[in-house]
Amino acid sequence: MVDRPDFFDDSPDMTIDPLAEIVTLLQPSASFSKLVEYAGRWRLHRDVEGKPVYFAVLAGECRLVRAGQPPIIVCAGDFVLSPSTNNQVIESIEAPPHGIDMLPAELGDGRFRVGRADEPVNLRMQVGLCSFASPDAALLISLLPTMVVARGEPRLAQLLQLVGDETRQSRPGRELVLERLLEVLLIEALRCGIDTSAVPSVARGLSDARLVAALRAMHARPAHSWTVADLAAEAAMSRSAFFARFSRTVGLSPMEYLLAWRMALAKRLLRSRELAIEHIAARVGYGSASTFSTAFTRHVGIPPMRYARATVTG
Repeated sequence: MVDRPDFFDDSPDMTIDPLAEIVTLLQPSASFSKLVEYAGRWRLHRDVEGKPVYFAVLAGECRLVRAGQPPIIVCAGDFVLSPSTNNQVIESIEAPPHGIDMLPAELGDGRFRVGRADEPVNLRMQVGLCSFASPDAALLISLLPTMVVARGEPRLAQLLQLVGDETRQSRPGRELVLERLLEVLLIEALRCGIDTSAVPSVARGLSDARLVAALRAMHARPAHSWTVADLAAEAAMSRSAFFARFSRTVGLSPMEYLLAWRMALAKRLLRSRELAIEHIAARVGYGSASTFSTAFTRHVGIPPMRYARATVTG
């Protein structure tokens, strides 16, 4: 991954994109991308160990069912992204009785079929599964919506097609191309999609005209000695109103979010083993190596140097 030279610069740079930074730190890689046809009445139960799944509906429609959430109908032209998939059910509009699950059958050449062979096809989707290489994936995923649906965005279907084509080839630079394509795909989906669960997330904060200024400020200047009052001023709000709105929308208090982001950046720098502890401390907003070490140990559970050694030996 190529670092921007000004990534940790303490000078104001409001072009910093928090969503792009989170997705880049996740280090996405493609597990597979396939074309799936669905026929007749069917139901699929997905529980892929929390891995992100995404799909573009090419033709037809289906129903998405998740525990604790109302069902969602998606149809041709829709794109769905679940950064962390757990116990998700996808089924035909006329679904079979509860408890009847089916598995895709491989047809060859990256194509699969769900349902009986003698039934007409009622849905076609390009489906992808990816993984995140970042050791901080759980933390970073928690900042994203649990599911987004983008409607009428042909660019997403085109990007997914490129991912699928690249997945099935063995061309030079394949892994790097896939990583960059997935970064663009995930960012595009998150910025134009609708958070169907409406749970707090950084994506919701970035869609808030007031909070986005504070989020961009934190990401642009992580080394700055931010206070809640400073961030409230960035958002042009009173301190109390800003604190309540940020906590409700993002799901963390302003200082909790800032700490989480600083620790994610610190882990990245420690894994690179290019800087001394005191320099890492300064770049993520701590005045000394000792105060940084104390904060890091409290947050991560082990001291910075032990963390750095573990990432090399592990």
